[in-house]
Amino acid sequence: MAVSMGVEEEFHIVDVESRMLVARAQDVLDRLPRRGFVTEFLQSVVESNSGVHGSLEALYADLAHSRQTLSAAAGGLGLAIVAAGTAPLARAGAVDATPHPRYLHMADEYRVVADEQLICGGQFHVDVPDRDTAVRAMCVVSAWLPTLLALSASSPFWLGADTGYASWRTLLWQRWPTSGPAGCFDSAADYDAAVTRLVRSGVISDAGMVYYDIRPSAHQQTLELRVCDACPRVETVVMIAGLFRALVVDACAAVREAHGCRPAPPQWLRAMTWRAARSGLGGELVDPTTGLAEPARAVVRTMLARLRPTLEEFGDWEIVSGVAEETLALGDAAHQLRCVAAEGDLTAAVDFLVDRTHAYPTSSVSLLREVGRHVRAER
Repeated sequence: MAVSMGVEEEFHIVDVESRMLVARAQDVLDRLPRRGFVTEFLQSVVESNSGVHGSLEALYADLAHSRQTLSAAAGGLGLAIVAAGTAPLARAGAVDATPHPRYLHMADEYRVVADEQLICGGQFHVDVPDRDTAVRAMCVVSAWLPTLLALSASSPFWLGADTGYASWRTLLWQRWPTSGPAGCFDSAADYDAAVTRLVRSGVISDAGMVYYDIRPSAHQQTLELRVCDACPRVETVVMIAGLFRALVVDACAAVREAHGCRPAPPQWLRAMTWRAARSGLGGELVDPTTGLAEPARAVVRTMLARLRPTLEEFGDWEIVSGVAEETLALGDAAHQLRCVAAEGDLTAAVDFLVDRTHAYPTSSVSLLREVGRHVRAER
């Protein structure tokens, strides 16, 4: 069974000397190939778009190559790239919107919310049979999205201070009027009608401003995950891609077999997301199977156990479970950043992110398989 996937990664641009976030995205883009890299809302972010892949190995190679290309382009300008939900050192209001009519309108309409959009996420796409299935599958997978957020959590610092959260990006992101849980819809037509009503209300200017945690793509036959922080390590990105593909495949099968879905109330999903953003992997998460608080590692392992048949079907089990266990052992990126900052300072935390963002040529998915075997053997 071939189910393709792709990833969009957002990267902060920082100055190598000061480690501060800088509005130099266009300078970096001018040194990059025209295909595969695009600007974003603010001029401190560059986005890379992977190709479409059927295997985690191919996805890994693509993402690693993009990061190496982007790092080289930035390095030639005295800059570096950082994959994290927030850049530890930044100044609010110091970065302008990209000079495009749509972005300039957003900056004017949403004011401080737009000014403080100094965040980066990772978006994951998985092929679906059709839009009706995609819309119904959203409801099935939504309760597991906070767990994916916790695995990606990488934004404890904001404007030079510790927020106390593992993913402060999530709290900043949720200020937009159409962010958060997507809710459940009967069909693609039902979903599209709801989006049309939102646009007609004037609250948002176009369908692209529907920032739900998960949504059917407007341009591709995919379901798109949008809840995750940008991840410093490409291995983490590959792990989440594998988990999300398995979740979507299982959800599509449930829709096809008319198993139905008992939807979780939006307020409950929002509370689960807050819990994941607050604690990451360092505390408790809400277990979707029980609705109760459980240690994060237990919830992650429950998800792995549920998805294991599908992960094995795609040949992803060793990679995904191995990186997941390694992540549980080391802590999420937010925890690691705090440890680095405690031993040094926030400039050390930026250096840590720059180092982790760069995909080293010696790293490979085949090595990850060995890591997975070693981690499971130790358990």
